[in-house]
Amino acid sequence: MKKLALISDIHANLEALQATLDDIAWRGADRIVCLGDIVGYNTKPAECIALIRHADALCIAGNHDLAVCGRITTKDFGSTAARAVAWTRDRLSQSDLHFLGSLPLKANIGGQVIAVHGALHPQIDCATIRLDNDERRMQSFRALIADPSGARLCAFGHTHRAGIYELRHGRAARQPERNFRLRDDAYYLINPGTVGQPRGGDRRASYMVLDLEHRTLTLHRVTYDAAAPLAATRKAGLAPAFASVPAPLRGALAAALHTVGLDRPIKRFAGLLGL
Repeated sequence: MKKLALISDIHANLEALQATLDDIAWRGADRIVCLGDIVGYNTKPAECIALIRHADALCIAGNHDLAVCGRITTKDFGSTAARAVAWTRDRLSQSDLHFLGSLPLKANIGGQVIAVHGALHPQIDCATIRLDNDERRMQSFRALIADPSGARLCAFGHTHRAGIYELRHGRAARQPERNFRLRDDAYYLINPGTVGQPRGGDRRASYMVLDLEHRTLTLHRVTYDAAAPLAATRKAGLAPAFASVPAPLRGALAAALHTVGLDRPIKRFAGLLGL
């Protein structure tokens, strides 16, 4: 396989997944690698599983996939996520649940790429660890260096934010996501962002194309009808509190609440209300 399309965190968003797969087909790839969380949050889990299986994607288990099929509990999930897990479980066939239950936590792709959902470094619970700070990324870099496969690339998801992190000559740095050329003497942690559950200011689906022959990595963003899945989650009672508030404003509000120490109490109160 020379060219891999890396996708992650679909979260049962059929419109986003279909648009992403169409874009991948147009650009061309030898294999699609899904880094987990096919289901959760949105209302088209069975349809997304069917599309992913039809695409013959190499899939890794995400924490939502694991929770839906019963391999982990939702004790560490927020109220919105836990509600979606229960809703999803009741709407999947035994075949779908078996598919999710059989997904691996890690995969070695040709001795060149290690695929995970959350992080590479823990022996257990690797699907639930977020590589969202320098310390955790360095732990996964160390695990990558020590991995017997000899791979220098680890593809991960879970944070819903695209990023390329390079370790070279003992120094780690974030690199630009577009048209980046991989160095032969460096190690990389790469995150394609999210197909179906964006959390930043850019609401488009995102994925990456990794060209192993030409040693390039490129981020692509795809526009889709985001209003349709949001309307469906509202109708199903799965939409999070304040879902109608624009993402940048929600982010600013969350940051302000965190600064004054009110983010956790408000989340607990929202959970009590079922929001």
